[in-house]
Amino acid sequence: MAFSLSFGNKRIINLIFNDHSIRYLELKSVNPPIALKWGERFLPPGIISDGKITDGETLATILDECIEEWKVQRRQVNFIVPDPLVIIRKIAIPMDIQEDELKSHLYMELGSSIHLPFEDPVFDVYPLGEKDGKKELLLFASPEKFVMEYAGVLSGLKLQPVAADISPLALYRIYYMMDKAQREETLFTAHINLTSVSMCVFEGHIPFFMRQFPLDFDLDKWDVRRDRSSGCEYVFKGDSAELRNQFSSIYSEMGKLMDFYRYSVSGGVKGVTKILLDGDHPMLDKIHKDLGEQFGLPVVTLPSEAIHNGRNRILPPSHTLALGLALKEVK
Repeated sequence: MAFSLSFGNKRIINLIFNDHSIRYLELKSVNPPIALKWGERFLPPGIISDGKITDGETLATILDECIEEWKVQRRQVNFIVPDPLVIIRKIAIPMDIQEDELKSHLYMELGSSIHLPFEDPVFDVYPLGEKDGKKELLLFASPEKFVMEYAGVLSGLKLQPVAADISPLALYRIYYMMDKAQREETLFTAHINLTSVSMCVFEGHIPFFMRQFPLDFDLDKWDVRRDRSSGCEYVFKGDSAELRNQFSSIYSEMGKLMDFYRYSVSGGVKGVTKILLDGDHPMLDKIHKDLGEQFGLPVVTLPSEAIHNGRNRILPPSHTLALGLALKEVK
């Protein structure tokens, strides 16, 4: 299953844009997963905000420098649609709608039976089966304007956008490939970075609900420097009480989504059975411990220490999302 907005086809690099960085990864092999090269560039506040490009000229200048540094000129690109721009929703359509009529039917229903918080969406669907005499679909939607702004920046620098993906599917792709997925489990994914938190509930192998919220990020309270693995190292130098309060807010929001799934979706019949934790937050180990104590559930992470490039360079945990995106190439 893949959320895919196709643009074109060749040798692919994988880019992750978020409010505070650009990350890149190139895949060497799939089984076992081996990353050939990767890199990261810190973005000052105000270039990307809540997933939207707010200073396209500066972003293009920085990305042009990255292309030169990473030696990825004129390459094909997969990229993740930033989480604030993504909606996942279950919908139902009449049984007599054929596959070749599906997209035109959905466009006709937008604003009437299908309500989205933005106009002019670009979307993909995944069939869920039949219920109560209707076809059930999972709808993945994003505002076309903002998605195409990313594609435009890439194209303007002579890169070739091939496809867009969403972060929960990229993370689950690694989780599934490493034989950690269990058919009967309800998995709660939490991707926690410096500037935002993205949460998703998977039932079986399907992402049913996704929520995202921003985190306060004051650059004056962080040291950002390059590390030996071609990434960025983030060290907090502010009042630790601020982080504790932030973590409490994160756990509260996670609990709300878990409760929504248990009581509003499954009618109290079942709840989340496992948490998959990922992200670039420098205190992820503490968050891991807190989550186990807070929710009494097993908390797992993706073992990036087992992923290397054959030259004793270990892939940093910040790049597991990029690896999951790279696995999209594998059919």
